[in-house]
Amino acid sequence: MLKARAARLRWAAGPTLVSALASGTAAATTLVIARGAGASAFGQFTVVLSIALIVTVGMLTSLHYVMLQELPRADPGRRPELMATALLATLAVSAGLAALGVLAAPLLTAALNVDTRTLVLGLALAASMTVNQLAESFLRGLRRFAFVAWLKLAVAIVYLAGASWCLLALGVREAEPYVMALIATNVGFALTAVGAVRVRPRLWSARLARSLYRHGMYVTAIAALTGVLFGIDVIFLNHWAGPADVGVYSVYNGFPKRLLGVLFTDGVGLVLLPVMATADKPLLMRRIARLAPAVAGATAVVSFAASTVFFLLMRGAYPYSTGLMALSALGIGVHTAFNLYSVALSMDGVRGARVLIRCLLAGTPLALAALAACVRWQGLAGGLVGFALANLVLLAAVAVAAARVYRPEEGAA
Repeated sequence: MLKARAARLRWAAGPTLVSALASGTAAATTLVIARGAGASAFGQFTVVLSIALIVTVGMLTSLHYVMLQELPRADPGRRPELMATALLATLAVSAGLAALGVLAAPLLTAALNVDTRTLVLGLALAASMTVNQLAESFLRGLRRFAFVAWLKLAVAIVYLAGASWCLLALGVREAEPYVMALIATNVGFALTAVGAVRVRPRLWSARLARSLYRHGMYVTAIAALTGVLFGIDVIFLNHWAGPADVGVYSVYNGFPKRLLGVLFTDGVGLVLLPVMATADKPLLMRRIARLAPAVAGATAVVSFAASTVFFLLMRGAYPYSTGLMALSALGIGVHTAFNLYSVALSMDGVRGARVLIRCLLAGTPLALAALAACVRWQGLAGGLVGFALANLVLLAAVAVAAARVYRPEEGAA
């Protein structure tokens, strides 16, 4: 059985490695920018990115997840209509939200403690990330895994080369050029991907658009809640501390989270998710309950050890504190355990999505209150403590809910 499963997954080995290399290259670019531009400029870069990550949820409305499900099982003749409808609908929604954001700039800039230019950059980056993710879902949905992996790697190398040239040759120390370069690479990726799958806009269908948005409703609700929960820490810190603290916080907390994202996207996404999708769910939840403490502990240890490499590369540009890194590692460990439950619930369709949404709705007010109080009280250190507490609240909620909903059938082991 193990040999048969290994044979079925062997096709994923090459694209997974290339995709992981692309993600690693992208993470290295962020590290280069953080080290070369300094804490204050990197803090501004992080604020723009955080705004974009939150706005992307509304612009994308989970249509990339819908494409990953619909394209593989659709008839070949229907796929062009699916892609054209998803692309045009996403462009329209993105343009509408961007326009609303600009119109509401006086309110948003005051609430976020940013200037109008930073807000506009965040909206532009969100739009580029939206089309990037949707275009990637087209390629993955059509099972063009090798092509998308190599394209991601090429774009990541171009961005790394451009950032290095700006730092070493031009001496650019402001955040804006690196944001603009990221927007350009996202758009370049999207144009290449859309051209490769030959999207035909004239096949747009309003009826199909309504169907696609209904399909993505639950995933969008989850993405919106988690997007706010795991992006607002930077907004709070920028409001009560400043860009320099945001930059340092991103090194302590952001880099480990990005590495975790690589693991879940390029490792779990291709191997573990299919296993979870077909597993007996009560048995799976019991196993996760037993594994969660060990997973959290192991992730915390790895995160703490990896921090040594990060800060050696920084060479004194950012202050290293064993205590702060320990707090960060603790938060990353709990965050990983929560993500494990979140992924498992997402693999149970509507039932799992509803359980996860209820847990997020119940835990979000307390999690946000704890995070805000900690940041306002202790700034950088408070942000790390608040992140850990927020994830602990969410982990407790999903663990209790999963134990109640996924009770083993009578007589089951």
